[in-house]
Amino acid sequence: MRAAAGIVGALVLAAALVLAAALVLACGAGCGSRAEIGPFPGERHLKHIRQLTFGGENAEAYFSPDGRWLVFQATRDSFACDQIFRMTAAGADLRLISTGRGRTTCSYYMHGGTRILYASTHLADPDCPPPADHSQGYVWPIYSGYDLFTCALDGGDLRRLTDTPGYDAEATIGPDGTIVFTSMRDGDLELYRMSAEGSNVRRLTHEPGYDGGAFFSADGSKIVYRAHHPGTAEALADYRSLLDRGLIRPTTLELFIMNADGSDKRELTHNGKANFCPFMHPSGERIIFSSNMDDPKGRIFELYVIHTDGSRLERVTFNPSFDGFPMWSPDGKRLVWCSNRASRGTHETNVFIADWND
Repeated sequence: MRAAAGIVGALVLAAALVLAAALVLACGAGCGSRAEIGPFPGERHLKHIRQLTFGGENAEAYFSPDGRWLVFQATRDSFACDQIFRMTAAGADLRLISTGRGRTTCSYYMHGGTRILYASTHLADPDCPPPADHSQGYVWPIYSGYDLFTCALDGGDLRRLTDTPGYDAEATIGPDGTIVFTSMRDGDLELYRMSAEGSNVRRLTHEPGYDGGAFFSADGSKIVYRAHHPGTAEALADYRSLLDRGLIRPTTLELFIMNADGSDKRELTHNGKANFCPFMHPSGERIIFSSNMDDPKGRIFELYVIHTDGSRLERVTFNPSFDGFPMWSPDGKRLVWCSNRASRGTHETNVFIADWND
């Protein structure tokens, strides 16, 4: 849903991980020239940028609670669709975490950092689900086979958290272990919260349209997310028609913030563009996100910072391709994100990390 993916058999996987480890050892944390990875002119907040992955489609890299590890999804090596991997924040010790079957998305460290949460379709079908039907234009697939799982840090002790019909994905975790996620269980794409064991499910949003990509603030009091609420009868009919076919059109997504119980919802952006992957600074004062607001053609995504009252919008990246999926480290001193910078014309997406300069 938020990036590309991968799946193979056990023997191919073993060879792929050996190759990936060799690449990391050979390249270190910064293969690619400084001119290719930046900082580019205007990127004053980013210092000492390091490239952590080298090839494939890597996305949604998120810190462990202690800031020492990252978990991310990738279509890389011989995988045909996204699987979940874990590595150190220096790009070393790469490990497969998911089963190698189905398609996975949206991994995140559980409270305490001893388990990992992710969504997978492997119980519905061990093969990769079919790609989205792009005869409908640029659309995202909403795979009904997605359910939420947790596992140990080595991928073992897999536990299923959701078993309702339809899509359950886009899950992240608050500081007390509460999970927020997107689900189709009531017939629309809404946000829900539940306990770390999958109990006490509570619906948070009720507006027709898509609500997803949610993250808690560091203190657990707020949730920031992306949403598209069709404003006309025609737009709503188009949304519902696509959803009936397991698709959504993500060309217009605005950012919202609300209390953790779903109250006091406020729209933060009003630009009619695709604003997504918002993440709140540990201070609770600012949100970093990706948007195509400065590209008239809507193709180039950059990172931006905005205050939680919707003011003081500032552009962070100036790379003429794609920058997305940002997350500050728990202490706010580093930023990890995914980018097409240094792809050398291959359009691959890699994980980057930088020191954050206020």
